[in-house]
Amino acid sequence: MKWIYLLASIAFEVLGTTAMKMASQNGKNALLWNITVWVAYIICFGLLQYAMKFFELGTVYAIWSGIGISILAIIGYFAFGDSFSALKIGSIALIILGIIGLNMSGAH
Repeated sequence: MKWIYLLASIAFEVLGTTAMKMASQNGKNALLWNITVWVAYIICFGLLQYAMKFFELGTVYAIWSGIGISILAIIGYFAFGDSFSALKIGSIALIILGIIGLNMSGAH
């Protein structure tokens, strides 16, 4: 159950950050996107706070930020035309390996 809270928090963080990018690009719909940013981040941090009851601080934050960054890099590439290089792919792979290592260390 603890993973559900953490993964839901990550999903809302990704939604909030994606909505922030949309707000910066869509002048006429910026208000709707800004409301989405606020709501998504409020839910995100509420869920993250609850997930912190079950994980060590460094572990929960590393997983939350690492997975969020990885997903947002992919969304940036497909939805916004962000660049994607071998260095970026390798860096994301290292983030994922770090998350796997944290979980294997039993730090949760």
